[in-house]
This record gives sequence, C-alpha cells and structure tokens, in this order.
Amino acid sequence: MHETITAFIGLDAHAESTAIGVAEAGRAAARFVGTVGPKFAELSKALAKLGNPAQLLIVYEAGPCGFALARELRASGYRCEVVAPSKIPRRPGDRVKTDRRDALTLASLSRAAELRFVAVPDERDEAIRDLSRTRIDAVRARLKARQQLKALLLRHGRRYTGKTSWTAAHERYLATLSFSHHAQDIAFVEYRQTVSEGQARVERLSAALAQELEHWRMRPLVQALMTLRGVDQVVAMTLVAELGELRRFAHPRELMGYLGLVPSEHTSGEKRRLGGITKTGNTHARRVLIEAAWNYRFPPRITGPLQKRQERQPSTVRAIAWRAQLRLNRRYRQLTARGLQHNKICVAIARELAGFLWSIGQQVNVGA
Repeated sequence: MHETITAFIGLDAHAESTAIGVAEAGRAAARFVGTVGPKFAELSKALAKLGNPAQLLIVYEAGPCGFALARELRASGYRCEVVAPSKIPRRPGDRVKTDRRDALTLASLSRAAELRFVAVPDERDEAIRDLSRTRIDAVRARLKARQQLKALLLRHGRRYTGKTSWTAAHERYLATLSFSHHAQDIAFVEYRQTVSEGQARVERLSAALAQELEHWRMRPLVQALMTLRGVDQVVAMTLVAELGELRRFAHPRELMGYLGLVPSEHTSGEKRRLGGITKTGNTHARRVLIEAAWNYRFPPRITGPLQKRQERQPSTVRAIAWRAQLRLNRRYRQLTARGLQHNKICVAIARELAGFLWSIGQQVNVGA
C-alpha cells in the first residue's frame, strides 16, 4: 500500500479544533500544516492542498470524537484509519505533549508503519454498541443508588436479615421502615424512588437490546456465543458489539491480547519476569468476559436455560461449548489446588474462554 502513498497525514482531533501534521514519503522530517476548526469543510480544504485523496493516508487516535470523522473522510475518497491509543509507541523521556507534537508523531509513525489500527464499525453496529454501553451506565447508576440507600440504613442501624437484597421480600421489608424524623423519611423515600427508577431503566434498556437483536446482522454470532456457559444474551451482545466480527482476529492469542488478558512481561538476558495482565484494549468486553468466567467454577452440566440457548445451533458450535465447560472447570480446579488467588484464577479462565469465543466465531457467517 505504501508504494501508492505520497504523504502520511496525522490528525490530532478535538471537539473545537484539529491539528494537522504531514510526513511525505521518504526520510524528510514531518512538518506541521496548521490547525483548523471543527467543521469538516475546513479540514477538507486543508487536505486538498496536500495531494490527491487516493495518495494520502490519514490517521487519528480513537477517542471521544468517535468514528464520524473517519466515515466522512472515507466518503470523500480519502484513506483514513483510526489508531489504537494504547498501542502508540512512546519515548521514555518524552514529557511534552501538545496538539502539534501529537499530529507530527502520528504522521511519522504512520510512515514508519508502527501504528496499530482499530476496526471502524458501520453505523448500525455502532448504534447497537451505544445502546449496550447505555445499559452498562444504567447498571452502574442503579448500583450507586442501591449503595446510597444501604448506607443510609446502615447509619441508622437498620440491617436486613434476609439472604438476598433487592428481592420481593427485601422490598416488603423496606416498605415497613420509618424514621423518627420527617426529614429522614423524605430522604429514605427519595433513595427508594431512585433505586426503582434505576431498575426500571435497566429493564427498559435490556428489552430494547433484545428487540434490536432481532434485526441485527450479528444475530447469528450472538446466538452462537450464547451456547457458552455464563454467556447470556446481554453478555453476548456486549461482546459482539465491542469486538465486532471475531474472524478479523487471525489467532486466538490475538483476541486475548486485544482484550488485555495476557500477562505483561519484562525479559532481559536470562531473567524473565511476568507481571499482571496488560489491561489494554476494550475494557467493557474484558469485564463481562471475566464475569462470565466465574461460572466455570461449577461442575460441567447443561442447565435448562443453557439447553434452551443451544437449541437450533450446529453440533460443531455445541461441541465447542461443551469442551469449554470440561476444559475450564478442570483448569479452575487445578489452579485452585495450587493455592492461587481466586481473582487471578478467574482472569486465567477468562483468557482461555476468549479462545473458545474465537473458535465459535470461526464457525459463524454474519451478514453484510
């Protein structure tokens, strides 16, 4: 591809401005073009002075500005790629960060082919991802509201003696509570209403996700992933919305690395030291995968809900899901016998679970 490119453009895009750096093909130092405003017409005018759109490669970091800029540039005939920020090489002694330097750095690294690009989803896939992330935010808001309500009760010595909170029995218990001061009663009711509203919001968004799934091109992949233990519809949709087509990963280790589940490493000479996981890549997908991995501490079995999810799935997909149960439960017991800390065990199981996700993804064809 580099043979047809005459200039490599680095953009440092923000809400109100975009800095432009360019590195021409060859070994000349990158130069700063300037800064334009937020309108695409201003950027397009500046890029037109740098060459033919087909001979330019434009890159910018993934961030709050999303993929709208990449789509506009591609629609105008430019080659545009979005860069993974966590994969950008950094000089250890570099302590100066400006928009100008960032644009020049992106242009130079693009010319040196040292950048890792992220997949740009189409607008429909991104819409599902936005809905999925909205539900995640709603779940977090509900958790915060529940914590605030429990904190109020704990401050005044009101302890629920039942087994599980936020059930029908717990709600009946809350309905019997009252306080000695009118102001505290008001505070208690407001907290309860916030919890109820948060629960209703989560339920609405869950129902909306299920409805959108019926017409989503990724539906076959979502349903195939649901054959795995611990991967229900919400988890499967979150994974697919965040990861996209799993066939884009050439090897399961590539998917594990993308999820940030591989251990960090520092090797020098004969010394080799492994550290915690890298935690690079997609945090939402990593979180739900680790939560799903906890289910493999139980003995392998096909429960009623899991059997229902596996109906109408190919035998090859069901076989992979069963191998996952056998393998991961055995692995969990082995690591537990070694005395490993439970959270580390769960992360190790999640890393191997990602490999089974990849295997199932190779068996499914999704629509365009």
